[in-house]
Amino acid sequence: MKKSIQSLLLISAFMVSAFAVMAGNPDRQGEAGASELLLNPWARSAGIHSMSTASVSGVEAMRINVAGLGRMNSGEFMLANTRLYEGSTLGMNTLGFATKVGESSAFGVTLTAMDFGEIDITTVDQPEGTGGTYSPSFFQIGLGYAYTYENKISVGMLVRGISESLPSSSAFGIALDAGVQYVSGEKDNFKLGISLRNTGSSMEFGGEGLSFQTTAPNDNGNPYTLTVESRSEDFELPSMLNIGLSYDFYIGEENFIRGIGNFTSNAFSTDQLGVGAEFYFRDLVILRAAYKYDLDVEEDQKNLYTGVAAGVSLLVPTKKDSDRKFVIDYAYRTTNPFSGTHNLTLGLAF
Repeated sequence: MKKSIQSLLLISAFMVSAFAVMAGNPDRQGEAGASELLLNPWARSAGIHSMSTASVSGVEAMRINVAGLGRMNSGEFMLANTRLYEGSTLGMNTLGFATKVGESSAFGVTLTAMDFGEIDITTVDQPEGTGGTYSPSFFQIGLGYAYTYENKISVGMLVRGISESLPSSSAFGIALDAGVQYVSGEKDNFKLGISLRNTGSSMEFGGEGLSFQTTAPNDNGNPYTLTVESRSEDFELPSMLNIGLSYDFYIGEENFIRGIGNFTSNAFSTDQLGVGAEFYFRDLVILRAAYKYDLDVEEDQKNLYTGVAAGVSLLVPTKKDSDRKFVIDYAYRTTNPFSGTHNLTLGLAF
């Protein structure tokens, strides 16, 4: 037990130190790119503002804290649809699969694609539109691994490929996530989690869309066509550090209330603090709500997701006394501006 706690402290100290080297402040808000890495497609964790750093498990852990990947029964298959910022027509679709390998290891993969709809093509000469349309392609694939030691400490690592492309230009990058979870108590009541997300390579757009043709005179004064390429400035990924705690207060043998607290340090925006709670009823229904706010921030520097989030989960066994369950999760998060974000997740836990 003593060695487990020492290992946890060493890993946690390393992650916090690594983030401190690159941590920013509110003055850098808006300087990072690939902000889709901050979007959470999974309804269960979205219903508490993605603050389940300490308690998240299974497929969703690959978005919040990959250390929780192995804290599932055997495996999970999940599909998620997100209606982003109601009124903006933006959407996101995600597929995830995770499975345990042996008693201590777990692997998982997630695929995420943004949906921008059809956008009118405009030019300088035709600002009202040419009659054609295009749709950007933003795609992510993540591969995660987690190892659990004596059911007390879990550590995990995830590699995520990020692709952003337009019809004539594109960018690609690699992001790394790392996390650790610690569980203690008679019924694993107490949980502590730390995750470092979205560290990795910078990204830069390139392609024919950044070049144009012009004319230039030669030595004899005769013009000729010249293709000029504009260089795009590279941009960093939106790194963040999450530190979370949770505690389960049991009401009888099956039902319990989980209290949640979480601190988020953002390298390119303001830090955030939040609290939430989940009510588990007989492992069939879960109700949740949370509140998150920005620390020491001016009104014009607030993050998009602040305020209230809420959600519900239904877990339907495929047959009596079976560990295999159909899962339906829904969440709503307030946004500023727009009219909130809706998350829906369907899955099978086995």
